[in-house]
Amino acid sequence: MANILKRFGDIMSANINALLDKAEDPEKMIDQYLRDIESDLGKVKAETAAVMATETKAKRELDECTQEIDKMQRYAEKALQAGNEADARQFLEKKATLVKNQESLKQSYDVAVANAAKMKEMHDKLVKDMESLQAKRDAIKAKVAVAKTQEKLNKIGSSVSGAGDAMAAFDRMEEKANRMLDEANALSELNASGDSIDDLTKKYDSDDSASSVDDELAALKAKMGL
Repeated sequence: MANILKRFGDIMSANINALLDKAEDPEKMIDQYLRDIESDLGKVKAETAAVMATETKAKRELDECTQEIDKMQRYAEKALQAGNEADARQFLEKKATLVKNQESLKQSYDVAVANAAKMKEMHDKLVKDMESLQAKRDAIKAKVAVAKTQEKLNKIGSSVSGAGDAMAAFDRMEEKANRMLDEANALSELNASGDSIDDLTKKYDSDDSASSVDDELAALKAKMGL
């Protein structure tokens, strides 16, 4: 019983907070604590029932003794009425013995009543504590659920950040590709802006030859009167 009460004391005190801080999974730990407490509470109920049964038994024995005393008193009176003083004396002696026993039974009954009251009070308190722990468990599980959701969001946020880095890298690659394309286009324009030396040489060589033939043809026509 002392161990059960100590367990409840530890759990209901701030000690449970330290234990939960060390736990890898607070949900599982609080569930295990509740299972242990439910088991302990069952033992307390059984112990309380036993103490209450002892009280009931003590009350019954005290009542039976009291009834027997009253019975001896009545028989003593009847014996005297019948003129049997010796019989009356025996009944009174028996009554005296029962009275002494009654005092002992009364003491036992008083102790049983006190014990039953304490156990009942203890049982009721533990039941309330159990209800408080169940409420605390629900609160802890709610916090754990929020924490797990936050962890998921953090992981997603990290992934999004990574995607942002990748996007920046692609932007840089695109910029480089655009620069390469611009350079290629510029070079193409430069290449198309004029004729090569060979082309120019051929052009002028061709023009000089044609001009000489034309001049000679004109002179021949003039000589022939054509």
